[in-house]
Amino acid sequence: GLDSKLVEVETDLKDGFPRFDILGLGDKAIEEAKGRVRSAIINSNFSFPARKKIIVNLAPADIKKEGTSYDLPLAVGILLSSEQIDPVLIKEKTLFVGELSLEGKLRHTKGILPMAILAKKLGIKNIFLP
Repeated sequence: GLDSKLVEVETDLKDGFPRFDILGLGDKAIEEAKGRVRSAIINSNFSFPARKKIIVNLAPADIKKEGTSYDLPLAVGILLSSEQIDPVLIKEKTLFVGELSLEGKLRHTKGILPMAILAKKLGIKNIFLP
């Protein structure tokens, strides 16, 4: 059957040589998310943090992360860390899932039903899905 694991997206922005690193056993789609997320942020009238070192950790690190469902949480993490979204608007127990187009549109991703079921079991009340 379908199985889901909760993955926490931790984002850190620092002054320094501009780079965008994603840590935590990601596949090719996770690596490619950098381009989608950057374009989606810019094309949604936000600013992609220039002259910043962006480090994103997908925790726990020992679980293989696959697919494009991490695009939206990556973008939200960057926008929160760069203070373009007020953290008060995001509840602590919130799940973000979805692929982003280069235009910033949210696209469907596989496995949404198991993710929603797991979120309910874990007491997550706010879910943003395509």
